[in-house]
Amino acid sequence: MWCLELLLPVLLIIKDVSGQWNVWIPRDISAMTNSCVVIPCTFMYPSGILTNRGTHGIWYFGQPYPQLFPPVVIKTRTEIVHESYKGRTKLIGDLQQRNCTLLISNIGTEHSGRYYFRADLGGANIYTYPDFSELKVLDQPNIDIPEKIVADENLKLTCYAPDNCPETRPEIQWMHTDYLPETEYTAGYVEESNTAVLSSTLIFTPRPIHNGQLLGCRVYYPNTTLVYERLISLDVKYAPRSVWVNGSMEVMEGSSVTLNCEVDSNPPPRISWLFGDQELLWDTASNASLSLEDLTPSQEGFYTCVGDNGYGVMNTSMYLAVLYPPSEPVVNGSLTILEGSSISLQCSTQGNPAPTLTWLKDGELVGTITAEEVSVLELLELTPQGDGQYRCLAENEHGRASSSLNITVEYAPVLLDESKCTVVREGVQCVCMATGNPEPVIEFYLPDKNITINDTDGRYNYYTHTDGHTSTGMIKLREKGERLGNGAVNVHCSISNMYGSESFHLELQQEKKYMMAVIVGTIGGVAVIAFIIAAVRYVGHNNKKENGNPGQDLVSKLENPALYYSTVKKDKQCLRKKVLKTELLGSKFNSILEESTVRFLNNPAPIPTSLSGRQHPSHIPDSKIIRWPKF
Repeated sequence: MWCLELLLPVLLIIKDVSGQWNVWIPRDISAMTNSCVVIPCTFMYPSGILTNRGTHGIWYFGQPYPQLFPPVVIKTRTEIVHESYKGRTKLIGDLQQRNCTLLISNIGTEHSGRYYFRADLGGANIYTYPDFSELKVLDQPNIDIPEKIVADENLKLTCYAPDNCPETRPEIQWMHTDYLPETEYTAGYVEESNTAVLSSTLIFTPRPIHNGQLLGCRVYYPNTTLVYERLISLDVKYAPRSVWVNGSMEVMEGSSVTLNCEVDSNPPPRISWLFGDQELLWDTASNASLSLEDLTPSQEGFYTCVGDNGYGVMNTSMYLAVLYPPSEPVVNGSLTILEGSSISLQCSTQGNPAPTLTWLKDGELVGTITAEEVSVLELLELTPQGDGQYRCLAENEHGRASSSLNITVEYAPVLLDESKCTVVREGVQCVCMATGNPEPVIEFYLPDKNITINDTDGRYNYYTHTDGHTSTGMIKLREKGERLGNGAVNVHCSISNMYGSESFHLELQQEKKYMMAVIVGTIGGVAVIAFIIAAVRYVGHNNKKENGNPGQDLVSKLENPALYYSTVKKDKQCLRKKVLKTELLGSKFNSILEESTVRFLNNPAPIPTSLSGRQHPSHIPDSKIIRWPKF
């Protein structure tokens, strides 16, 4: 800086040639508070002006025009200065040598501003130079901080201290650098426009963890109490390094839930909540919450929070499960199929957790229980027994639902065992019963008369009835000519539907009835005779006991005629009572026998045929066996 003293004569010679009013002072200069500052100054004036009366100068603060009464910093003609500069200013330049350099000591921040020089050469040769030097009084050092500090990129921070006070020279020290990785330091000294600045550069690579950390620069003047510090907070820009969201969760259908997202990045990112490809919410902040109300199963799925701050993008997803009872299962429509066919019944539903599917037929379990959303029930070679209602039941821990379908199995008619002819009071009654789907049509045919009897013929009291898939037809034959000569009948029953027809000869059940009646009657007659004989013997035996020795009793009774008469009378009465009791008991037995026989004739039990075509008694059901009373 002090090379200015050597340059001044050269500058003066150059300016002399020009012969104009001119001044050279630094446009900007700085100093620390309570220190000093030297403002270099060189002025020029026209060569034709004589300075016999001496050369004087004035420094103004803030304004160059005296008529505005600016504060006087220093005035060589008098010692009148502004009170804020009293004892602080000194003109260290030689005005005769056109050097107007100014020293200001113990400066404060109030001294910051523009300084103007006014040359007073005597008489009318007074001139205020419009150029100025702007002084900046600093209470802390300057730190040159880049516009952006980006994580993982090399960073240079420079701390500056003005060195414009000849009395002492500052030193620079960095503070709070212990946590920084691999730091480097470089020192610098810059002179520009005869002002000097001391610098220290700190070099390191910041990390995201350094964001918000304090870093400082200290400027101090050795052997003085002057110390100046500045602290900065590092604003380290970094891409999102973590995105936090709720953990995956399960909620019931119809409930509400709030999903939270927090992103660690600098600057704060643009947070977006996505459901699939649909953006549900966005906000520029470090956190964002998404509220979902009255949830439905369609809202189940992955929810993604995306953070983007221009330095990078990061996202995290969570799964939201909506729990709900099974929906009504979807099943096949009701079906009508032919006997022997095979079909597949399908049942599908939705529920969370996945429901179990159960197939029921008329309330009974069929197939297997599956824990899937689709169940297939295979029905192979269906028989008429497969006809009915099939229900698919879906269950989970939150409820149940079911759907039903009907399967109708169609088949050719089948004659039932109840078909027969029987003897009734009016003649012979023939019944034909058959099952089939559609319901069979029943007709009777009399081959001997070549007559077909159906619902259009009223001569034989034709009657028909349908109950479900069972049809019943009945006729009555009243005339003897309608029977065969040996008492049998020749009646055929024809059953038919769209899948087939058959004709059967109806057997008359009379012969078997009468044979059984003869057997029962013979057994009953023998039993009655045996009963009467046993009763007579029982009565005789009792009389013998009561009479004792008849000869002796007779002699005693003949001796007393009155006693004999009364005894004979008493015995006759006793015998008559016993005979009457026997007759009553026999009559009761006959009634039981007759009632059992009639019941058998009206409801004969079918007799299974053996090799000879007859039924073996051991095959008669217990419900049809007549139990005789024991005596």
